[in-house]
Formats: sequence, C-alpha cells, structure tokens
Amino acid sequence: MNWANRLTVARFFLTIAFVMAMTSGWTYTHTLALAIFVVASVTDYLDGWVARKYSMQTPFGALMDPLVDKIMTAAAFICLIPLGAIPAWVAVVIISREFVITGLRLLASSQGRVLVAESIGKHKTGWQIATIIFFLLEYSVAELFPKLAQNASALRLAEIGESISLIAAVGLTIYSGISYLWRHRAIIQVE
Repeated sequence: MNWANRLTVARFFLTIAFVMAMTSGWTYTHTLALAIFVVASVTDYLDGWVARKYSMQTPFGALMDPLVDKIMTAAAFICLIPLGAIPAWVAVVIISREFVITGLRLLASSQGRVLVAESIGKHKTGWQIATIIFFLLEYSVAELFPKLAQNASALRLAEIGESISLIAAVGLTIYSGISYLWRHRAIIQVE
C-alpha cells in the first residue's frame, strides 16, 4: 500500500476517533474532536497531493479517497445534529447526495469504468469540511472561553457564519450532485 492510500486509511481511523470524541462525556471533548477533525481534513489534502506528485494514483485511491471523505463528513454532520448545531434535514440532504453518487460510481465500476472526483465535488467537500470546522470551533470556544461564547456580538457573528456556511455547503452539495449525475447520465440506463 502506497503512502497516499495509507493517508486515506488513516483518515478513516481518525473519523472513528472523532466520533468517539464527539459522543463521549470527556472534558473538552469538542476541542479534542475539532483537533482530530482538522488532522483528518489535512490528510484529505495530503493524500491527493502525494498521489499526484509521486504518481501514486491507484484504483483503490480513486474509489476509497472520495468514499472515506463521505464517511468523514457524514459522521461529522450526524454528530452535530444532537447538539442542535444543524437541522437534521441538512444532514439528510448531504448524506443522500453522497449515497447517490457512490451508487453511480458502483454502477460505473460494474461496467468497468472508474469515475474520479471532479473539481466541483472537491469544492463541495472543502465547503462541507469548512462548515464542520466552523461549528466545531464554536463548541471548542464555548468549552475553552465560556464568557466569549456568551458575548452578544460574538453570538450574532456566529449566527451569520452558521447561515452562510450551511447555505454554501448545502447549495454546493445539491449543485455538484446534479452536475455529476448529468455529466454521467449515460451510465444510468433505465429499462
């Protein structure tokens, strides 16, 4: 297994650690979860960079890198629902898109084709990751600096940031999903 694929596998295990941190009752659990998620996000960038720079692209990486990205972001959005950070419908829209695109990739694979991630999908993932980090950062600040988290101006700024990041993440998720399906519509054959 090459280094790019190892980073992808490491991101999967970091996602498990992230979920454990988010669902535990430990002190500073959200700060720990934020740190783990940021490290996992960095591996997302690094595995692609390593694969391209050192010509380590493999069918495993082409399939597993976007799949692990989907697992990581889906896990994070699901963990944010019980906290009241995001409405459940946001997670449902995002996760549904990921299932549909994964299904398309599996269908393509059954036809001997590999569909790689496209730039709009990478932008979508970037916005989703930024949105998750924004919410985790809010919870981390509340743990580390409770007085700042209760400041009226800070709360207003946080609400604006939440709205912008969610609109961008959901909008790009829907747009990239429809665009990807349209571009690869020949794979879907309705009998």
